[in-house]
Amino acid sequence: MNSAAPSDLPYLDAFAAPPHDAWRAAVDKVLKGADFEKKLVGRTADGIRIEPLYPAATAPARALRAEAGRWHIAARLDHPQPDEARTLALADLEGGADTLTVSFAGALGARGYGVIADDVATLDSALDGVMLDLIRLRFDPAPHGRINALLLAALIEKRGHAPGELGVSFGLDPIGVFACRGSLAAPWPELGRRLAATIRTLKERGFAGPFLEVDSRPYHEAGASEAQELGAVLATAVAYLRALEAQGMTLSEARDALAFTLVADTDEFLTVAKFRAARLLWDRIQQACGLTPMPVRIHAETAWRSLTKRDPNVNLLRGTVAAFAAGVGGADSIAVQPFTAALGLPDAFARRIARNTQLILLEESNLWRVADPAAGAGGFEALTQTLCEQGWQAFQDIERQRSGDLGGIVASLVDGHLQKTLAGQRAARARAVSTRREPITGTSEFPNIREETAVVLDAAPVKRDGKRVRGSLAESNQGEIIRSFVGGAGRVDALAAPAEGLRAEPLPSLRLAEPFEALRDKADARPQRPVVFLATLGPIADFAARAGFARNLFEAGGLAAPSGEGFSRDATTDLDALVGAFRASGARLACLCGSDAAYASEGAAATEALAKAGATVWLAGRPAEPEALNKAGVTTLIYMGCDVVEALAEAQAIADA
Repeated sequence: MNSAAPSDLPYLDAFAAPPHDAWRAAVDKVLKGADFEKKLVGRTADGIRIEPLYPAATAPARALRAEAGRWHIAARLDHPQPDEARTLALADLEGGADTLTVSFAGALGARGYGVIADDVATLDSALDGVMLDLIRLRFDPAPHGRINALLLAALIEKRGHAPGELGVSFGLDPIGVFACRGSLAAPWPELGRRLAATIRTLKERGFAGPFLEVDSRPYHEAGASEAQELGAVLATAVAYLRALEAQGMTLSEARDALAFTLVADTDEFLTVAKFRAARLLWDRIQQACGLTPMPVRIHAETAWRSLTKRDPNVNLLRGTVAAFAAGVGGADSIAVQPFTAALGLPDAFARRIARNTQLILLEESNLWRVADPAAGAGGFEALTQTLCEQGWQAFQDIERQRSGDLGGIVASLVDGHLQKTLAGQRAARARAVSTRREPITGTSEFPNIREETAVVLDAAPVKRDGKRVRGSLAESNQGEIIRSFVGGAGRVDALAAPAEGLRAEPLPSLRLAEPFEALRDKADARPQRPVVFLATLGPIADFAARAGFARNLFEAGGLAAPSGEGFSRDATTDLDALVGAFRASGARLACLCGSDAAYASEGAAATEALAKAGATVWLAGRPAEPEALNKAGVTTLIYMGCDVVEALAEAQAIADA
């Protein structure tokens, strides 16, 4: 019998817990000499070890949400036409969403679209029928964030709402906008002055905030690892604390003005650990500032970089896993990217599926009923702790940066340090994608070259004039600007005078699937789909595996690679039939597919026959002795771990020759 204290499940006490050494001995027996580290230990982008088994952990003091219970379901107001934006948003709210994110044109979250509202009347039209006192309203960080906030304040004043009774997050994030666009309209101290003035004006009118949004999406979409994302978030938050303190705000006031947006990605374990680590790290920063830690509001958005244009239905699975992880990790609100978002502006159906994903997790799976489901789980606790350590190191690395009078994340962006750091991580991940060590289902793996095109709304991307001129209200205080907005003034009237601001290399916003999608697009644009001839050797049982591998690889680049029952005759290959089929296919590229034994016995002869017929010959696999095959004319090997993007680009070039 187990001598340990009785558990909540008494029947478990009847069995002795096996020691770790016994488990390891059983594993080694199954591995039969294979390397334990290579077979069963994974590594994250930050190099964190993912063990196959963890002991139970005692949950340390945890940083939880301010409000236990259900998280909030967020939908986006992002159609350029106010009436269409209103129709879609009302359908979301009636269908179960309780938070509306306003994405103005130019916001990263608008993805090239976004609401065009340059005055209170237009914003009022876009929000017509939306009961602001019954929902939460939040703004996506966007250029002219200060003006957007004042426009909303004017709308609320016009409608007669009591600001203190509304849940509004104003989404001011000049650092995030700077990272995306590469320019700030004024020097950083002046930006700090404007931020403080705006926050004071809004608080004087009764708004509780939060006012500033610390947004991790610019860094995640530029390739950041989990620790790098956490480091950038912490550095941004500290920059805002310093800027507001310099303008006379107390640290507690500055702290209460902040909210976070984190990305929920498709790795469930890392996403849960990242959200938990973010709260713990923020508590540590508050303590370092001499503050009593208070919970920060965290909004989650499923990852843009994981979305695909090809086989977009798989995005439904990606969104579900990410939303599940964000909910378990303790997000206060979640926005699921509609599954067609990478193709254009999502229609009502895609938006409905996005919100229903969360409704099922809430209503049927009841995920909200446990405050921290990962508490005490060895794997989650270990990942959370390690991410805390590495996220803190990434934060300190950014904090050490200096550029003239600037420090921290602003300096890191101005001098290019952060861009270089993310570029290295981005290149490593791109390599993993191109070699399919990080496979993308439906795109790099199991593509469907005959898929139907998904439906999106017929809306043109927004193009806005980037010119900035001094408005008539530029020197007015914020309260006067709000009153002028109520009276009919517009955005252009409130623009500040052009100033010599900061410049930096903008961070790219990339999806992992883009290299494969570009190849598919190129193949689809041809009048006739390019074909690769699979030159199968021997009986079907011998070539099926490699023929399937080759077909899957070529179709990932939009090249058709049909294979039949082969050309076997009397346990060998009928080379005349093989060559005849190649000539009839119209292909220029032939890929040998067979067993290693077939390559040794027939590969050279088949290669010579195909080359004589005009084929460029490739081979699927990595034969132990490829010299004879290379001498016969095999030019390229495709195999597990090869650079698939490079191989497909070469295959397309051969097809175009």
